[in-house]
Amino acid sequence: MADDRLIVALDVGDVLAGLALTERLGDSVSFYKIGLGMLTGGGLALARELKDDHGKRIFLDLKLFDIGATIEAAVRGIARLGLDFLTVHGDPQVVAAAAEGRGAHDLKILAVTVLTSLDRADLDANLIRPGSVAEIARERAARALAAGADGVIASPHEIAAIRALPEAAGRLIVTPGVRPTGSPAGDQKRIMTPAEAIGSGADHLVVGRPVWQAADPAAAARAIAAEIAGAGRR
Repeated sequence: MADDRLIVALDVGDVLAGLALTERLGDSVSFYKIGLGMLTGGGLALARELKDDHGKRIFLDLKLFDIGATIEAAVRGIARLGLDFLTVHGDPQVVAAAAEGRGAHDLKILAVTVLTSLDRADLDANLIRPGSVAEIARERAARALAAGADGVIASPHEIAAIRALPEAAGRLIVTPGVRPTGSPAGDQKRIMTPAEAIGSGADHLVVGRPVWQAADPAAAARAIAAEIAGAGRR
């Protein structure tokens, strides 16, 4: 049985490419992420098909950000789809509106702290207050969790500090920026290996290109799952 701590990002062009990849991956993967890049290519239809027809878990990575009423309405509609995870930006008012919209559904609201493609220079360009990336991510995580998030999205390098927060008890940490040993970093600036990230306290790892760009995606997924299992934490 596939380890659902591995979430494979379906960062491909459209539904047909996504279905072809999931067929190649077969039983080696049980959890998929569908993001904005796939949304206009039929991402919601693919999410429903993978969930309803193939029994996969689905993480809808939309990073929603808007006024409270709009967030609440959008999340209310998404929650009816029966999916598993949804991302919103970690601003407390956004998180609170998303939690309200989710209602009694099982959809987990995950707050984005600081994107893993950003470093301090990027934060300066965006007029974000002074402080290290790690410090800002930790503070944003604490505020988002206090506002009702079920978990956070965080770089591997912020996992341990966020896990130590009182607000993080029993909450999820989902970690992109994970690269198997020997893989190129690509556009990620704050990365770890799967074993390091799990060992630091992550609950789920999101991996895209190292899987779907591999000559044998199923073998790549199984190798990452083996690294996760080798971390010795469940």
